[in-house]
Amino acid sequence: MSSISFFEKNYDSATEHIGTLNEIDLYIKREDLIHPIVSGNKFRKLKYNLLEAQKDKNSKVLTFGGAFSNHIAATAEACHILGLESIGVIRGEELGQNLEKTLSSNSTLAFAHQKGMQFIFASRSDFRLKEDIPIVKSLIEKNASIFIIPEGGTNSLAIKGCQEILEKHNNFDVVCSSVGTGGTIAGLIEGAQNNQHCIGFSALKGDFLEKEISKWTQKNNWSLQTDYHFGGYAKLNSELIHFINAFQRDYNIPLDPIYTGKMFYGIFDMIRSGFFTKNTRILAIHTGGLQGVEGMNRSLEQKGLQTINRL
Repeated sequence: MSSISFFEKNYDSATEHIGTLNEIDLYIKREDLIHPIVSGNKFRKLKYNLLEAQKDKNSKVLTFGGAFSNHIAATAEACHILGLESIGVIRGEELGQNLEKTLSSNSTLAFAHQKGMQFIFASRSDFRLKEDIPIVKSLIEKNASIFIIPEGGTNSLAIKGCQEILEKHNNFDVVCSSVGTGGTIAGLIEGAQNNQHCIGFSALKGDFLEKEISKWTQKNNWSLQTDYHFGGYAKLNSELIHFINAFQRDYNIPLDPIYTGKMFYGIFDMIRSGFFTKNTRILAIHTGGLQGVEGMNRSLEQKGLQTINRL
């Protein structure tokens, strides 16, 4: 598949009406259906980054992520499609001590490896250094054609891609998105009309995301909701799992437990509590991330807990 047909095709993902709840109309934009792996906000964030990287035929794409990162899987797949070499700097040096064992137990890294991604495993302390990790710094110095994409994919090119999510969606009062690094919501804020309000649902514990989002936009048509992180990144409980499974059963739409599950839980709770005025039209962005459900279910099974149903 060429870059033209993959990244330059006009993807206007389907918008579905979830229902009218307490006189609030809730819709979902199915960005998860763009592609099985390069889905949702990962497609949007990678689009202009990889089109830029592809201008140099010798480019190698280097990026960063955790062991179950949607960004790592999506970058590996997209680079494979475009014929670009990819390198993933992975948090957790212990994962590289027995790569065969790691790949047998980690579906995300196994997939990325299958798609040709090379791995550099870094300790958690070194991982914070990003491009200044000694082995990474040396690699960059020796390869002028390396194209670096930050962890989570957020940079100015990612914001540009995420702005396109809201094209032709001017008839909504509120736009909701989950928030990890802040890139997607920043793009939505930039792409929204002045009369639209964007709400970001933080998947992480802490209030630092407001500063991160503010780095990418000067607009003030947004707010950050921090009450539905369920304890922090990748944290969840039986109540959230039950909600995700019920949502899938009722609407035939899968959610992931790290991002979209928390966002929809929050939206429903806010609607029930009367947060929104009557007749508000809400558009919730399904940002994908479903590849990580398998890894999460393995962890839940090991703990003897209820797992997330799959369609």
